[in-house]
Amino acid sequence: MERYFNTEGSCNPEEHYMVKLDRRLEQIKKMLVDRKKYFVINRGRQYGKTTTLRSLKKYLSEEYMVVSLDFQELGTAEFADEMTFARAFADIFVRTLEINAASGMKEMSEPLAKLSGNYDAGLKELFVQLSRLCSGSPRPIVLMIDEVDSASNNQVFVEFLALLRKYYLNRDETPIFHSVILAGVYDIKNLKLKLRPESEHQYNSPWNIAAKFKIDMSFSADQIAAMLEEYESDYHTGMDIHKMAEKIYQYTSGYPVLMSSICKYMDEDLPEEDGFDELGKAWTAEGVTRAVKAILADKMPLFESMIRHLDEYPAMKKMFQAILFEGIDFSYNPDTKEISLACMFGYAEERGGKVQIANRIFEMRLYNYFVPVRLIVAGEIRV
Repeated sequence: MERYFNTEGSCNPEEHYMVKLDRRLEQIKKMLVDRKKYFVINRGRQYGKTTTLRSLKKYLSEEYMVVSLDFQELGTAEFADEMTFARAFADIFVRTLEINAASGMKEMSEPLAKLSGNYDAGLKELFVQLSRLCSGSPRPIVLMIDEVDSASNNQVFVEFLALLRKYYLNRDETPIFHSVILAGVYDIKNLKLKLRPESEHQYNSPWNIAAKFKIDMSFSADQIAAMLEEYESDYHTGMDIHKMAEKIYQYTSGYPVLMSSICKYMDEDLPEEDGFDELGKAWTAEGVTRAVKAILADKMPLFESMIRHLDEYPAMKKMFQAILFEGIDFSYNPDTKEISLACMFGYAEERGGKVQIANRIFEMRLYNYFVPVRLIVAGEIRV
């Protein structure tokens, strides 16, 4: 099977052209997992979180028992109350464990499996059984939960986190997971904020045990170049690899899905257009420019999320308008709500103590969105 550039779902190095994650996985293992840290990977949409988790699961599997869950498997009904959630969590935990179980783990997980059919058991009993399982496991258990945003408006999930925190603090006496990794767009503080918006509760998170996740999830020009080298060895386009990588980085600042989108367009779509009738002509600076133009005109999910967030958070919208049209500088302050949200969603970042739009493509897309709106407001365009 020929590899290709993927922009839908997670990436697999056997099927897709992708940046190598070896260094990232090594850092996560050494700095976080080996040190028994509980942490959150929260980045914007399509930032490579799921791909990283799946690669990390394989990377850790020789030394750890990794149980990787996806909260998208749980519907709203499973968060109705703690008993329902406990049964649902036990069910997906055991099913996942059995797929990758070491010798003897199936027998050890039987009490937890029985809990999935116990309508009287709640979170307390769930953690008793999880603790027993962790105590008897031949290898330390690492728990991964992807798409924690699926639980973002459920009080029972906050109660689950609170119990996880309690066991974490007492794990020298009561065994529990060696490391816990949560992944999603929203960080846990913001989950709490959404649940209890009253000012006195906004920052009262049960997840204050989490270690900071400082590992860069974006890709450098050199990393992009390494990926393009693999593509070039297959297709021999004659491209200037480092020039292409730098050009792509200039537009994307290494945002994974934007980088892949440019490459995918040049590989699959551009050779169908006039003037780019072969791959050698597509993989040029002009080809990158044409690909960016096409991406800006596309209603890709990432841009749809951006526009929705602008409507949901008017203060963030005003901040971006002020940056783009009035040249106002905003000092980076993570305690300012609109700044925190913009950075959490991946639309902005801190550079030199200032809030900057994360990349040129976001900047151009925002500008294209705001200009017609401003003209309509000014009465220069009739609707």
